[in-house]
Amino acid sequence: QVQLVESGGGLVQPGGSLRLSCAASGNILSADAMGWYRQAPGKQRELVAGFTSGGSTHYADVVKGRFTISRDNAKNTVYLQMNSLKPEDTAVYYCNAFALNAQAAYDAWGQGTQVTVSS
Repeated sequence: QVQLVESGGGLVQPGGSLRLSCAASGNILSADAMGWYRQAPGKQRELVAGFTSGGSTHYADVVKGRFTISRDNAKNTVYLQMNSLKPEDTAVYYCNAFALNAQAAYDAWGQGTQVTVSS
């Protein structure tokens, strides 16, 4: 199966930047989609950014123009570059990999990394 480990969270001031990393191991090449989700206290988990194996990329409206998702296939790592951070971006950020195809079936989550935007 697939294992995901996030890193890069922390405390940052409004307007600052962070880059989250998601290191993947296992049969990650079989994933149909990978993405970053976040969950703030008292709120549901929401999709922040993601991409499919077909090459399409999606961003939540609230992060468009500020966040960028990317991947390094050689390192089996997915990144989330977050710029112009706002207090409302404060949440636990989770990496996800999903597959439902002839090669694999999984819905894998990392343990999460805390992002706090505060002055």
